[in-house]
Amino acid sequence: MCFHTSTIHKTRKLEEHFKVKISDDNLRPIFDKPNYHLNGFAHPNMLVIPQEKVELIAPAVWGIVPNNKSSNQIKEYYKEAVRYGGGLNARSEKIFNHFIYKESVMENRCIIPVTGFFEPHDHKKKKYPFYIQNKEKQPLGLAGLYNVIDTYITFTILTKEASPLFEKIHNLKKRQPVILNESDYKDWLSPDLKEKNINDLILENYSESKLEAYSVSKDLFSPKVDSNQPEILNYVEFPEIEIFNL
Repeated sequence: MCFHTSTIHKTRKLEEHFKVKISDDNLRPIFDKPNYHLNGFAHPNMLVIPQEKVELIAPAVWGIVPNNKSSNQIKEYYKEAVRYGGGLNARSEKIFNHFIYKESVMENRCIIPVTGFFEPHDHKKKKYPFYIQNKEKQPLGLAGLYNVIDTYITFTILTKEASPLFEKIHNLKKRQPVILNESDYKDWLSPDLKEKNINDLILENYSESKLEAYSVSKDLFSPKVDSNQPEILNYVEFPEIEIFNL
């Protein structure tokens, strides 16, 4: 599952790539600051492109919250929801019947821009983190759903069954985030999509030839280490898991 991301592109780069404008210029200093590692369970603020305003990129809280909650209930909800994944990911196979997702899937889809994301590789009951990014260091657009709680956007990242590359990396649960092709950005946010159209976009794979993946420090998983540092994106060799070249 996708619980860890990296967002180091400047807002101007995101605007250019996704053909949007930031919702408030005063937010630039905040989101221009690089985040080498964002842990979803800390429910960080990230930028999303919401279906309601496809021309904008706006701040949102990672971890979708049901519509029947108010803003002063968000923190308490996250405490309760941690055993269910904190609303960080949504299985795409369930989005049309799940009590939260079915309220969002037709009108509240979003794109989550990231520089890359981390996935665990399991070997002899130990986890080794891998970092995945575009080979050309271009932003990736992850497919998501969102709810607006008072003035807060809360979102989740969609996941699906792993492609051959991600089966090698995320070899235990064999899942991956839904990475949208650039040509599908506009379609994903279109209000005219039917259920079949949405499923077709989810099942369309982002070419593995455009991605690179490599192992990084286990500090990523350590609560005792500040892993939001440039070094967390450095390649770290683990001879015991050199089972493939990516």
